[in-house]
Amino acid sequence: MQIYIREDAMVKDIQEKFQTVYPYLKLEFYRKPHRKGEYSSEEEKISPDTLLENIRIRNDSGWLDISYYRTAAAVEHDFSYIFGLSAQVLRKAGTLWLETTSTDSWTLEELNNAGKPPKRRAFQLPERPEDD
Repeated sequence: MQIYIREDAMVKDIQEKFQTVYPYLKLEFYRKPHRKGEYSSEEEKISPDTLLENIRIRNDSGWLDISYYRTAAAVEHDFSYIFGLSAQVLRKAGTLWLETTSTDSWTLEELNNAGKPPKRRAFQLPERPEDD
């Protein structure tokens, strides 16, 4: 799966395309890059209504591979290396969104599956009562 990154796109355009493919993951963009295993500062987060051309270091348009087998670290690296964008993948955990700092080596599929809510099992009575 690939998404096209255009200069005239807004941050939310990329976020929406990504989340369509991975509903339990989210992309956030920041003014400064983060190091491996490091969290991104909330104050550095870029508004979804920001034009990419206003925050990119490189002004190239092109395709970004977001296939299920790619790791969060690889996707974040490509955003930076190809497009000059500081991106962070986040995973859903209940009602929270967690940065994937300690799970950057997981694939997008693994992260998305980890973000799914647990399936509820229906309570069933045993067929026969247990003996005391």
